[in-house]
Amino acid sequence: MSTNNRKLTPKKIVAELNKYIVGQNAAKRSVAIALRNRWRRQQIKDELQDEIMPNNIIMVGPTGVGKTEIARRLSRLVDAPFIKVEASKFTEVGYVGRDVESMVRELMNSAFNQTRTRMMDKVYNKVYNLALSRVLDALVPEPKYNEIIQSDDYEDRYFRTKEKIRKQLESGKLDDRQVEIPEAPFLGGSLEFLIPPGSGIQEVDFAEIMSQILPSSMDDRKRMKMSVKDAIKYYVETESNRMVSREKIIEAAREAVQNNGIIFIDEIDKIVSKDRQGQVDVSRSGVQRDLLPIVEGSVVPTKYGPIDTSHILFISAGAFHTVKPSDLIPELQGRFPIRVELQSLTQADFERILVEPENSLVKQYQALFAADKCQLTFQKKAIAEIAKYAALANEKMEDIGARRLHTIMNTLLDDYLFEMPSPKLKEVKVTPAMVREKVAAVIESEELARFIL
Repeated sequence: MSTNNRKLTPKKIVAELNKYIVGQNAAKRSVAIALRNRWRRQQIKDELQDEIMPNNIIMVGPTGVGKTEIARRLSRLVDAPFIKVEASKFTEVGYVGRDVESMVRELMNSAFNQTRTRMMDKVYNKVYNLALSRVLDALVPEPKYNEIIQSDDYEDRYFRTKEKIRKQLESGKLDDRQVEIPEAPFLGGSLEFLIPPGSGIQEVDFAEIMSQILPSSMDDRKRMKMSVKDAIKYYVETESNRMVSREKIIEAAREAVQNNGIIFIDEIDKIVSKDRQGQVDVSRSGVQRDLLPIVEGSVVPTKYGPIDTSHILFISAGAFHTVKPSDLIPELQGRFPIRVELQSLTQADFERILVEPENSLVKQYQALFAADKCQLTFQKKAIAEIAKYAALANEKMEDIGARRLHTIMNTLLDDYLFEMPSPKLKEVKVTPAMVREKVAAVIESEELARFIL
């Protein structure tokens, strides 16, 4: 969190999360404090700053109650690098599976792309104007010396022509005209390999090699023919790469990852092993031990350079149906000092989820119908019926939380979604009777419900 977010207090963070997530106040409060503490740490100027560790969090609760959404919205709130990984995909080094360090590399890859886009956006106007000038020069090349001396007003006519063409270029009238431009020199990048951990093999500096091979002078380079529209895009890309160096992007991205990065580890309960008649699942306990140094703070090599994980915020989540957080190895437990329990969703929660969030399902489906020129409305009692059947389906089958609302809404509106667009469908009003007609029969037939819902 940068100093630009100094006004984002825990109360304001919770208020922002409330716009998208119903209930789960304890979890929102914990992540808000953890996020604010990162900003507080960055205000400390002495060596104590490095000693203040992030308050990593374990969220305990069934699927579909908002665990992932809380973490995702949190990262968007402060524009922080964020990735979600599933712990069940990792296995101990030496077994078949994913190396746990890969999540740090994925976070850095994401941060690099995020930072590059942000830095490119800042220079876009300048670069776009430069690209127009480059294409204009190709469309109206400067007059040669012998042409100038043969005509007294040649230079004036050249500038008048150039100004006329510029106006046409800016208006888009010349987008389809073909133009010939010199191929730009190789501007950077690295040749990437799948390098085994600990092999000592370094990345090849492909940019340096190519700079020795490719011609650098304008006259020596090949020329390419393309439309004016594509030429502008080409110059925007090449000039952006020239103006925003890879080194600057890497430096900013590494800073963002090390101080503001968030890694959300889902299904962490799937790597918890329990003794079964004295036997321990070696693979699962091994994953925990591989995960431990990353969460404790270690240096992970990436293609962008080493990344220190000491101040990355780790938020883990799991249902913990058959195991408990206390079944994690003690060392890993100690690295997740904050534990919050998320509650199962009730029928009243479902009613609020359907209408209150800024991205509620009702608003989403209304927007989808509007795209086909059809107005979708819901009676208040129809919302209550949808919520009732979602709660009932979760009781009769596996509790998948708010995700059940998606399946019920699709079952309810499937026929209309298939028929649109249609001149006969200008308005659809969802009533309690319609909900009962479409959903009740499915809910009452348990086998059918398992298949459809």
